[in-house]
Amino acid sequence: MGPSRQRRAPSREASARTPAPVRTVADRLAEAYPDARTALVHHDAFELLVATVLSAQTTDVRVNQVTPELFGRWPDAPALAAADVGAVEDVLRPVGMAPTKSRRVVALARALLDDHDGEVPEEQEALEALPGVGRKTALVVRGVWYGADALAVDTHVARLARRLGWTSSTDPARVERDVVEGVQHAGAPAIALTTLSLRLIEHGRAICHARRPACGQCMLAGVCPSAGAAA
Repeated sequence: MGPSRQRRAPSREASARTPAPVRTVADRLAEAYPDARTALVHHDAFELLVATVLSAQTTDVRVNQVTPELFGRWPDAPALAAADVGAVEDVLRPVGMAPTKSRRVVALARALLDDHDGEVPEEQEALEALPGVGRKTALVVRGVWYGADALAVDTHVARLARRLGWTSSTDPARVERDVVEGVQHAGAPAIALTTLSLRLIEHGRAICHARRPACGQCMLAGVCPSAGAAA
C-alpha cells in the first residue's frame, strides 16, 4: 500500500474505532478555547447574516477585509436593498464570486425589507427562506446572535466530527444529527451546541488542520481515534 493510501485510511476507519467521548472532548476544548467566538466581525444580526452569506467558499479573513466598507456604505437592509449591484460587486471583489455574491446580498436585503420590515428573523424556517441563506448560515445567526442552542456544521466541524469518530458522513445535515445525538447521549450537565461548534472550529484552525493535523500538539490525542494518522 502506497503512502497516499496510508494517509487516507484512518479517516475511513475512525468510525470503526471507539469514538472520542463527547464530554471529554467538550471539557478539553473548553479549557483550550474558553472564549471561542465567530471570526466574522459584526455589530448586529444584519451584519452577521450578510457576512456569513459572504463567507461561502472563502475565508473569514477575506470577508472581514471587505465588510467595513460594505457596511459603512450600506449599514442596514433598507440601504443595501437600494444599492447598485455593480457598486456592491466592486466592494466584494476580494472575496471571490463577486457578481453572484453582490446579487445575492442585495436580494437578501430586499427580502428582509419586504418580508420582515428590514429586521433579521430569529426563526430557522424564516431565515432559510431568505435568498442565499442555507441551514448552516441560519444556524450561525440563531446560535451566535440570538443565543439558540444550534450546531452549525462548517468544514471544520464536519472534519473534526469524522476524525473524532462521531460520524462517518460527509453530508452536513447527517453530521449535525450525529453530533447532536452524541451530545444528547452525554447527558447532564448539558453541552451547549453553539459553543461546541465554535470551539471545534477554533481547534480545526489551530491544530486539527485539513492536510497536516498537529496531533503531537493536540489535547485530544489521547481520546481521538484518528490521532497520529488523520487524513
